[in-house]
Amino acid sequence: MKRWNILKHDRNQIIPLAQSLKISPLIAALLISRGYQTEEKAAKFLKPTIEDLNEPNLLKDLQKSVKRIFKAIENQEKILIWGDYDVDGTTGTVVLRKALEILGAKTGFHVPHRFTEGYGINIEKLSEAKEKGYTLVISVDTGARAFEPAIWAKENGIDLIITDHHLSDESLGNPDSFAVINPNQIGCEYPDKNLAGVGVAFKLAHALLREKGRENLVEGFLKVVAIGTVADIMNLSGENRAIVSLGLRDLPKAKNYGLRALMEVADCNSEMTSMDIGFRIAPRINAAGRMDVARQVVELFEAKTFEEAREFAGILDSRNRERQTMQKQITELALQEYLDNGGSKNQSHVAVVAGTGWHRGVIGLAASKITDKIYRPSLVISIEDGIGHGSARSIANYHLLNGLESCSELFEKFGGHAAACGFTIKEEKIDELRTKINQHAAQHLTKEDLTPEIRIDASVTSQTLDLQLVQELKQLEPFGQGNPKPKFLTKDLFLVDEPYVMKDKHLKFKLKDKQGKQFEAVWWDGVEKSLEQTLKRNSCIELVYSPELNSWNGNTRLQLVVEDLRVSG
Repeated sequence: MKRWNILKHDRNQIIPLAQSLKISPLIAALLISRGYQTEEKAAKFLKPTIEDLNEPNLLKDLQKSVKRIFKAIENQEKILIWGDYDVDGTTGTVVLRKALEILGAKTGFHVPHRFTEGYGINIEKLSEAKEKGYTLVISVDTGARAFEPAIWAKENGIDLIITDHHLSDESLGNPDSFAVINPNQIGCEYPDKNLAGVGVAFKLAHALLREKGRENLVEGFLKVVAIGTVADIMNLSGENRAIVSLGLRDLPKAKNYGLRALMEVADCNSEMTSMDIGFRIAPRINAAGRMDVARQVVELFEAKTFEEAREFAGILDSRNRERQTMQKQITELALQEYLDNGGSKNQSHVAVVAGTGWHRGVIGLAASKITDKIYRPSLVISIEDGIGHGSARSIANYHLLNGLESCSELFEKFGGHAAACGFTIKEEKIDELRTKINQHAAQHLTKEDLTPEIRIDASVTSQTLDLQLVQELKQLEPFGQGNPKPKFLTKDLFLVDEPYVMKDKHLKFKLKDKQGKQFEAVWWDGVEKSLEQTLKRNSCIELVYSPELNSWNGNTRLQLVVEDLRVSG
């Protein structure tokens, strides 16, 4: 059973804000509960602009990096962009490559193969870069823990500029590279710590273009920066809100062949939201690195013709379908492994599951699915030749990287942040990892922490539910991490009939209130989620949901997307 946390609102605060901004009391209440209680803060939140972007030079080492890059351009040095293989890293690679191309730089790029190279910067490929004549390497979304590669680069005549947003090892500090641009590094006074890796790369690109009087081109990059920011599940507040809002606004006007082809194959229409990025565009980009070669993403965005771009977009679409099939298989295997290992009895606070030959490209997604299902941090490990390659996902009140650091001696390599981590570990140490990380989590998680909570923004009456409400809520977009889609509670609703089962797992049903007003509702994965409830005709229920528009065959209707429900009494 989930905990329902219904937020309380102060009408004495709501009414003045609603009147001053000429918005509805409900929108004012939502703004206040999200921390935008003053007229100035709320107005800025509702209307993000390019002026909301912070000054790039506030990033430590940025100006030093700009000077080094222009020296390389002037001397016609070869510059290698080293990007991570996820959406954040590949989009950041695209952004930085394009900016440097505009400035006349000679660049190449390298995106590691997830399975043959693994995560991060490696010495072998740095050595190959040196042989090819590269004297400057700029990382994107990786490098915060590249201690040995940084030393190797320094000793071998390569200047390494690390751009990243991941946390380094506090005890070791930063890698000893030419420069580190990372808002989360110690000593960096950049005001917004929530930038994605692509956001950090964009800051460098912004400063470079501005230096040469090309700042008019900067806003055009935000379409791609928005994709990487949403895909990496970064907080959509502060600067990120401006990045994603402006990027979304311009996405339908995209001229880049690759972006247009990707939007076409993802069936994105003219009015796009962060949900379109998160559930349509990002999975197709991510599938390249998960299932095959992530460099195809860069090749897609750099396609010279629309026909070539369509070919790459088709490949990504096909890879995504493969990913979906494989993800389902591995998730089922991992859940069974969890149960076979005693489930929550033996793993009270953290699920640690391992299997031989599980596809490494989807273990992170499987970990997310398991975490959603059992509401525990989950570590899913694929074992190959005695080495476990792991991916981990957490819950709200557990800092996953701290958990891994508590048993750091067990890993060959690890890294990440509070919500997600990756690691490698010898097979014989997995049982010890299971024991130690559960011990750590038991000290930091309460029983309440292990019960999922639904934050309910407001209780509303059924009579206020209409299409106009959904239109008003659009003022709060883009929704995502740090700015979730509002959830409401409405009581005294009655099932008109028993729910209709779609695709063996979803529920669709009609509801009515005491006055006879009817509503359509859909509950994704509702068959499994409703097991604790008995849903019969005329059942009186309390419903937690997000209201949405459902357009079909030219008709637009209100649809309530169910988060949870309780049968009254």
